[in-house]
Amino acid sequence: MFAQALARRLSRAGVHYGWAIVAIIFFLALTTAGCMGISGALIVPLTKEFGWSTEQISVALALRIVLFGLMAPFTAALIDKYGFKSVVLVALGLIEIGLLGALVMTKLWQLVLFWGVIVGFGTGLTAMVLGALVATRWFTARRGLAVGILSASSASGQLLLLPLAAWLADRYGWRVALWPPIAALVVVALVVVLFLVDKPEDVGLKPYGDKGDTPAHVAPPAAIGRAFEILFESTRSAAFWVLAGTFFVCGLSTNGLIQTHFIAFCGDYGMPAVAAASTLAMMGVFDFIGTIGSGWLSDRFDNRGLLSMYYGLRGLSLLYLPSTTFTVYGLSLFAVFYGLDWIATVPPTVKLSAAHFGRERAGVTYGWIFASHMLGAAVAAWGGGFFRSTFNTYLPAFYVAGFACLIAAAAVWLIGGAQTARERLLEARA
Repeated sequence: MFAQALARRLSRAGVHYGWAIVAIIFFLALTTAGCMGISGALIVPLTKEFGWSTEQISVALALRIVLFGLMAPFTAALIDKYGFKSVVLVALGLIEIGLLGALVMTKLWQLVLFWGVIVGFGTGLTAMVLGALVATRWFTARRGLAVGILSASSASGQLLLLPLAAWLADRYGWRVALWPPIAALVVVALVVVLFLVDKPEDVGLKPYGDKGDTPAHVAPPAAIGRAFEILFESTRSAAFWVLAGTFFVCGLSTNGLIQTHFIAFCGDYGMPAVAAASTLAMMGVFDFIGTIGSGWLSDRFDNRGLLSMYYGLRGLSLLYLPSTTFTVYGLSLFAVFYGLDWIATVPPTVKLSAAHFGRERAGVTYGWIFASHMLGAAVAAWGGGFFRSTFNTYLPAFYVAGFACLIAAAAVWLIGGAQTARERLLEARA
């Protein structure tokens, strides 16, 4: 009832309700991504209080990342079957349980359970595939821009809350740092209950920019089976393997490495946790700009060229990082350069998935590709901890990620073009 009333009011103002859905999912992704990323600011406090090694903590964080990624294709199928609202509310409940449980944990297995398993499953249900599904279902025109906005919220949320978490952990203890995201989850749940709807037809609309020839979405009969069916069909395409492989590198060089280990890495060079977290927040601001810009560009230019540029620049920035001075000023160049590129790969990857696998299958296919992204992130999350515990340095992990990005920059050209320049121009003008 609230959604229909808001949709009518927005329609009278000339605003499609799809943009309201983007705003809701933006707020949701910002909050849940913050819950996902906050652990990066708490590795050192946990080590000091419980005596757990970086590698031991990294095992729990890597498990969380694996589940976060592996849930993506099933999330897409479950949303197709049961709708956005039901799946999102279950996700918010799981994340809340995981964070509340972490407040009372005293054993390593409890860290694995609460932050690894429960938060991993919960955040996996609100992964970036959610934004891809919203953009695909609610938008015919400006789809790349919608994906860019929603991708930016997810990545930036993992970074922007880190300074607050690091400051609270430093001043009042790591448990206090968990209370802001716990409270934010309650607010998000209320917004979802009141205003989130599954498809344009629920509020009497067609997708934004639709000319009237797009069929209404029909829920499939079997959610989980459909996810595996689409995986089997997609693996016959070389484009799937290239997109999955390059997205593996994307996760390896972002969530798993920088988000998880950057604060501890800077600490090895004498940089305080709050200052390092502030550098990450700066990356989050520039990521927001870069990812929305990438969405705009992906509607207008060859997405393979964009991906090649993004991976190449990211690789160079990671190879440059160890030679910088570890001060806020010294890291500013890296923060700007890397931040603009943090998750800019998402809009062109989503667009290529839709172009090669079709609108109805794009969400689940991208879910599997995103699962590969998070497997790469899990490898880096564990690998960074392994190198730090075994060799007392993070440097090999950064060099491996940098060279992997350069390989990905070349590999994207193995994808065949699915759209002509004229088709991309017509879509951008729609």
